[in-house]
Amino acid sequence: MKKYDVVALGELLVDFTENGISTQMNPVFEANPGGAPCNVLSMLQKLGDKTAFIGKVGKDSFGEMLRDVVAEQGIDTKNLVMDENVPTTLAFVQTAPDGDRSFFFYRNPGADMMLNMEDIDVSLLQKTRLFHFGSLSMTARGVEEATKMSVETAKSAGALISFDPNLRPPLWEHLDVAKEKIAYGISQCDILKISDDEIAFFTGIRDIDAGVSKILEQYHTPLIFATMGKRGSRAYHAGNRVECEPFLNEDTIETTGAGDTFMACVLHGILRSGLDGLDEKNLYDMLRFANAASSIITTRKGALKVMPGEEDVRKFIQGREGSQSVQ
Repeated sequence: MKKYDVVALGELLVDFTENGISTQMNPVFEANPGGAPCNVLSMLQKLGDKTAFIGKVGKDSFGEMLRDVVAEQGIDTKNLVMDENVPTTLAFVQTAPDGDRSFFFYRNPGADMMLNMEDIDVSLLQKTRLFHFGSLSMTARGVEEATKMSVETAKSAGALISFDPNLRPPLWEHLDVAKEKIAYGISQCDILKISDDEIAFFTGIRDIDAGVSKILEQYHTPLIFATMGKRGSRAYHAGNRVECEPFLNEDTIETTGAGDTFMACVLHGILRSGLDGLDEKNLYDMLRFANAASSIITTRKGALKVMPGEEDVRKFIQGREGSQSVQ
């Protein structure tokens, strides 16, 4: 038995999201805890899984706020390091009318880039069923070395590996380097979650099925989830392709955290069934639950602190099914 269900490594930062206009007619930004890996862990905690985070924040007011919020979600923070010299990474998120986002980062450097191998408690990696990471923990040499060491350690201890490219072009000096690091992540993972835009970026192919086929041909990834925004999601496993419709939501505010919520839900399903036990029904049920949870999170500001619980998601699905039957 492992102590943790999921351990994740990566960025923990403050997302400043638009939240109205001041009395002086200036835009107001709200400081929301964020960072894809911790968003994933927060949702997993809501679903009853035991998690731990590996990362670094600045020893400043933002870093202390992030540490406290992550701990409040039930995530183990014993390997969250406070950097004495480099400040916590900040991101400003601007939201389009349809809820889509653009990001502007204050991270040159940011504390999350300063994580190194010496900072890591390898016992967490040896005691987890699954290790999760993304490409942003490979944007600087030291944290890239720490990431690769963590992947190797978790693998050698028998953990499944999951990867989400989470492409953020402004954080890469050259996009060719981003593509190289994404290739590493895909080469190491058992479970890949990748968006339609990331498939096009990485493979040069806009068609989802054709792009995934190219990835499978080169990397033989056991399980791939492709997210397609308003077109839903697909899963590819053992020669099967399963597609699930989206839950479009008129109350959508912004899409921050939707992909992370999706990632957490499918990982939760895999932890319950295992990779070998998946069939088309399992995959469809996982996609449906993940699509519903992702839809809910788009109606809430931020992500890490406001993840829905399993009952919330089930009720949401039942409500949609009920409204469809009435129609």
